[in-house]
Amino acid sequence: MESPLITHPIDIMKTLKNLCILLLIVSAGLNTAFAQNNRKDKKAEKEATTKRLVDGRHYTFLATYMLPLRGGGKALTDTYYELNVRKDSVIAFLPYYGRAYFDVPYNGDGGMKFTSTKFTYDIKDKKKSGWMITIKPADVRNIEYLILNISSDGYASLSITSVNRDFISYDGYLK
Repeated sequence: MESPLITHPIDIMKTLKNLCILLLIVSAGLNTAFAQNNRKDKKAEKEATTKRLVDGRHYTFLATYMLPLRGGGKALTDTYYELNVRKDSVIAFLPYYGRAYFDVPYNGDGGMKFTSTKFTYDIKDKKKSGWMITIKPADVRNIEYLILNISSDGYASLSITSVNRDFISYDGYLK
């Protein structure tokens, strides 16, 4: 007859198996909690950086996708197309596909490329979702205005309305 103090090897194995399963469940839960906290910290850091850039009026919009009024969109992967916004200037180096109506030079450079030092800059805070910025250059004769919608996590869309070209928009992010 077996002693009640001596346990059977099968019982020991079942107990070890249950302990291993319990350890796996606890460690998976801890990893998930840590990953969520890490993700929240990164998001908060990104939002703070974006707010600092917008408030300082010193940022660069990098275009990654272009959507002309007519035709399909196009991913912009070859070159850095950008809009630089500073307190004293706005510099655009962006491609353009679309219809031009009149007074457009045909020198092979059909992009939205300009520098403005005289412009109005209107910013509207959209609470927690980001900002809408309207820029109206006074010293660039072909551009009526630019609207830049910036999300709190740094993604943005830029719309350009021109006097003699079709409307065009770009998607990208701030840097």
